[in-house]
Amino acid sequence: MKIVATNRKAKRDYQIFEVYEAGIELRGNEVKSLRSRNCSIEDSFARLEAGELFLYNMHIPEFEKSSYFKADPKRTRKLLVHKSEIKKLIGLTTQKSFTLIPLKVYFNERGVAKVELALAKGRRSFDKRKKIKDEIVKRETEKELKDIRKKY
Repeated sequence: MKIVATNRKAKRDYQIFEVYEAGIELRGNEVKSLRSRNCSIEDSFARLEAGELFLYNMHIPEFEKSSYFKADPKRTRKLLVHKSEIKKLIGLTTQKSFTLIPLKVYFNERGVAKVELALAKGRRSFDKRKKIKDEIVKRETEKELKDIRKKY
């Protein structure tokens, strides 16, 4: 698995409940641009429209060596997901106000571009501070335990 891009802010800003894998419908030289690891998913999100799943604000820059086909870097891209998963996502996103955010973009073993989508809820600022504080405490306790183990 060759990881192209990751969304580092996702785990800090959102509480993740489930993770899904989806294919991306790409045009022209977008695949070559992805293979050269040119992609940004920081501000992107997925939305269900008319029974289909679309990815918004994913930035794939133009491939510099392309000659004739130029695609819009921030165009809306269709995601390829099974119908059963779409039906499940429709219920969760409309009723419980979940959000679909991409965690990473990668190529699988067969060389197909995939997106890892997370079903998540946004965190409030005090939740973010609490999570950061808990991580710092956990890191410090692990460091102290490591020092104690070195002594014995």
